[in-house]
Amino acid sequence: MAFQDKLQQLQNFDVASLDMNNPGDWPGPVKGIALVLVFALAVAGGYFGYLTGKLEQLERIARQEATLRTEFENKSRDAANLPLLRRQQQEMEESFGALLRQLPTDTEVPGLLEDITMTGLDAGLKFSAIDLQAERTAEFYRELPIQITVSGTYHAMGAFVSGVANLSRIVTLHDFNISPAGGARARRGGDGEGELTMQIQARTYRYQDGGS
Repeated sequence: MAFQDKLQQLQNFDVASLDMNNPGDWPGPVKGIALVLVFALAVAGGYFGYLTGKLEQLERIARQEATLRTEFENKSRDAANLPLLRRQQQEMEESFGALLRQLPTDTEVPGLLEDITMTGLDAGLKFSAIDLQAERTAEFYRELPIQITVSGTYHAMGAFVSGVANLSRIVTLHDFNISPAGGARARRGGDGEGELTMQIQARTYRYQDGGS
């Protein structure tokens, strides 16, 4: 059939005359158009019904790949820094051990009291009292307060505080109170400084290792 005849047949075609139950009797050009439409619908259905889900899955996998890549880079960087981290850990353990060695044991407390007393005497102070208080337990350490009462000049007290801070053992000073010795009227020393009385609390510490 010539192309012109097919074109004329399409122009004269009435859609209402189609028998939907017998598409085999449809004109040839109509059959071709119907096949093209069916194929287009099949392709569109396959795309939206199959490819769309695959594209979403592909996007999800791409996001997972990016996350895994970031984790891999971080772990690679940590692995590269592992020798440095181990050296830093060793240095911290050595520093911690050095600090622990500055904390007195039970047997060293009498020697620490003697060191504090000698520091005060060398500074020119007179001791009225140096008393151990009840030990206090914290989470990682034990605290041993020592209540001290001394008398002397302000300059001597400053030298005493400085000397205690420089002891080989860790000792901190707290809650000091300074008042004129013998009441409101202070006696005058040879250097013109008034004699004072100081009450102060020294605290030393022991490591709480769970077994002591």
